[in-house]
Amino acid sequence: MHSTSPILWVVATPLGNLGDISSRAAEVLSSADIIFAEDTRRSGKLLQSLGISGKSFISLHEHNEEKRIEKVLEHFAQGGTAAMVSDAGTPLMSDPGYRVVRACRENGVRVVPVPGPSAPVTALSGCGLPPYPFTFLGFLPRKDGQIRRLLELHGQTGATIVFFERKSRLRETLHLAYEALGDREFAICRELTKDFEEFIYGTLADWDEVSEELRGEITVVVGPPVNEGPVSEEDVIRMIDAEMASGDKPKAIARRIAEKAEGWTAKAVYEKVTERKMDS
Repeated sequence: MHSTSPILWVVATPLGNLGDISSRAAEVLSSADIIFAEDTRRSGKLLQSLGISGKSFISLHEHNEEKRIEKVLEHFAQGGTAAMVSDAGTPLMSDPGYRVVRACRENGVRVVPVPGPSAPVTALSGCGLPPYPFTFLGFLPRKDGQIRRLLELHGQTGATIVFFERKSRLRETLHLAYEALGDREFAICRELTKDFEEFIYGTLADWDEVSEELRGEITVVVGPPVNEGPVSEEDVIRMIDAEMASGDKPKAIARRIAEKAEGWTAKAVYEKVTERKMDS
């Protein structure tokens, strides 16, 4: 596994169950010259549980990633190898690492993914909602208006939506999702692969029935729109408002919406688009 050529291994690590570590991932972590870790103490405990000792760590998290790039490239300029890990799951999936990977590619450093656990894929595989196409949004923005606009934008694709959320904001976010997307099925996927793993189901209209006492890491899956006949005027207006942010011409917007909105012609949608533009 050791190489004289500079290599960055991007290594997926367990979400919670140590049994999910692959033999390849363990071998890479054992052979890498250095490990870039989101949390060096947490990663140190992982390596200790794998019987790997004597490794050097460099912290690489969302607050220092940009500053770390020069140090990362200096390491590879000497012909070394490195593994990059996040706290859990696959690096870059709402975790740091994208800027480092990009810099490595641009500077001739070979980047090798070592796939494995991933919370979005794990949630989709177990929740029973349509798994594809899906859109992964990572952690949502902090402000309500930003959350609403992001969900409206991606909600128009008709895809299943997956995102991470903090337990303290979960109910409010589901409320915002209801306002942005209308009523859809959702699954709260909690503590994936851990002893208290749980899948909680509901519809966005009943967001206020979700317990405020949920604990642990949370992945939310919101299913696609349920086709229940002609689309309501309210939903069409919601789609128009989201599409208008693209800056496209009204006819193009109307055509796209009419393709997805059962019971609506492009002409009827166009009239609503022009009304919305006049109101704004």
